[in-house]
Amino acid sequence: QVQLVESGGGLVQAGGSLRLSCAASGRTFSDYDMGWFRQAPGKEREFVAVIDWSGRRTYGADSVKGRFTISRDNAKNTVYLQMNGLKPEDTAVYYCAADLRRGSLSSATGAYDYWGQGTQVTVSS
Repeated sequence: QVQLVESGGGLVQAGGSLRLSCAASGRTFSDYDMGWFRQAPGKEREFVAVIDWSGRRTYGADSVKGRFTISRDNAKNTVYLQMNGLKPEDTAVYYCAADLRRGSLSSATGAYDYWGQGTQVTVSS
């Protein structure tokens, strides 16, 4: 079992920054890859970024490349999503998720085994 708790969401003006955190507990943190997803009202949940178990490999959606950075601290059992240059279209509930298949770097929601409860990010224009 893996428990995930997101934090750091909030309201920010366009062009601003936020850093989301996701604290994990349960299984050894370096046993799994971590991803960030988001879901806007009326839309399907979509992939944002993923980082492998070691922190050495990352992959992000085209819509956030150059603006968002995913990282992890295995000593703190935490994954981060640094979001810069925020746009109104980034408004969504952001979820972190754990994929027990180490190194898969998947962008598919169905590949993830555990999910957090989500944190709201709202970007005003």
